[in-house]
Amino acid sequence: MTKIIRLNSFDAIAAEHKRPAAFPWYEEISKGGVISIGNFDGVHLGHVSLLNRVRKLADASSVAAIAVSFDPHPAAILRPEHAPQRLMTIDRRAEVMSRYGIDQLIVCPVSSSFLDLSARQFFSSLVVDCLQATSMVEGPNFFFGRGREGGPSTLASLCEQNQLDLEIVEPSLMEDSMISSSRIRTLLTNGDVKQAQDILSDPYQIKGTVITGDRRGREIGFPTANLNDIEVLVPGSGVYGGTATIDGRSFPAAIHVGPNPTFSEQQKKIEVHVLKFNGDLYGSELKVDFYFRLRDVSRFASADLLVTQLRKDVATVSKYFN
Repeated sequence: MTKIIRLNSFDAIAAEHKRPAAFPWYEEISKGGVISIGNFDGVHLGHVSLLNRVRKLADASSVAAIAVSFDPHPAAILRPEHAPQRLMTIDRRAEVMSRYGIDQLIVCPVSSSFLDLSARQFFSSLVVDCLQATSMVEGPNFFFGRGREGGPSTLASLCEQNQLDLEIVEPSLMEDSMISSSRIRTLLTNGDVKQAQDILSDPYQIKGTVITGDRRGREIGFPTANLNDIEVLVPGSGVYGGTATIDGRSFPAAIHVGPNPTFSEQQKKIEVHVLKFNGDLYGSELKVDFYFRLRDVSRFASADLLVTQLRKDVATVSKYFN
């Protein structure tokens, strides 16, 4: 499993010129590794190409493979009203990165003072002083420092001055368009979870706590787990097929996202009908993976017609996973 190390005192190092060795997390970092810096939100196929290269170079030198990310997203500080919704929590990023052999995920806390660092200060404080990196792997659209003043050419110069190897990896394309987290957000918002999955390295996943709902699903023969406390982007309204993971066990699931117009409810909900499961889920943590979209949310003339459609939905999900 990729180990998460949070640099909770990074501001003190960069702004106050304190030595990183003075902080407890410094001893946990594997020094002299191969690193790649980025948001890595979604850990999509473009990120995977970087991570695979980091692992290969790390193996060649018998050092650690390290990814560096940020929390929160810099836009949440600079332009909070335009900050993108997250696709993955930090824990989920580490979980996925572990499949690509990343040893450590270094998380830099983002603040106004952090974003005010010049490109040279950022590089010196993080790459040289904290990580003591020997190699870097980045994409051609990597920018860093105050106002994104540092780009690939600045990075190349700083790496040369500090005897670091640098490799720029060509961007990953799909249908002649660059793979990006923003592209995935658009697909998910439109409900296109299948194409989003083609770009991600995994089916899109949300995680939430099961809360008490109105129990109407149970009354009509289709009990649902209502999810709350979801920290990432929820796909657009619709009915989906996927899986629900409970205590490490995965079950097929029919997932309803949106209002329930048949019963004149306008509130957007996430309701999960878990197939082949009997038990009380209230208060449990549920992980839900989206595999495909079944249909739009529709208003039915009666509860009986809704039940007929739900039976069809469940049959489709069951057939898919069988």
